[in-house]
Amino acid sequence: MAVRIRMKRLGRRHRPFFRICVMDQRKQRDGKAIEDIGTYDPMIRDKSQRVSLNMERVDYWISVGAQPSENVKALIRKVKLNKFGSVKAPPPLTPPKEPPPPEPEPTAEAETTEESAAATDEAPAEEAAETVEESAAE
Repeated sequence: MAVRIRMKRLGRRHRPFFRICVMDQRKQRDGKAIEDIGTYDPMIRDKSQRVSLNMERVDYWISVGAQPSENVKALIRKVKLNKFGSVKAPPPLTPPKEPPPPEPEPTAEAETTEESAAATDEAPAEEAAETVEESAAE
């Protein structure tokens, strides 16, 4: 019988929690374990508090031939060396961008000035047409 030290997932969706167990390699991930030897909670902010292992039992099981999985091997190494790293600080908050000020809508005065400008544009055109007619008549 091949014995492995691996993690069994518990907890709900988006809130994982793991038990570190000694299991037969052929059992399913969440199946019956031979022995529970620790826990791992990745949701705890303090990295040194995430893992709790019974190191005496870990050493015993490794001495009798149990093979730790890759993830459990990394956790055991971190516990033995007491090197968990540190949590990165969240990025600084920045205030939201203010929307640009709205463009002012044309007022009634602007409309009247546009109409008077259009009327003045028409008047020179009419005078020019009259002068062309007069010169042609002569």
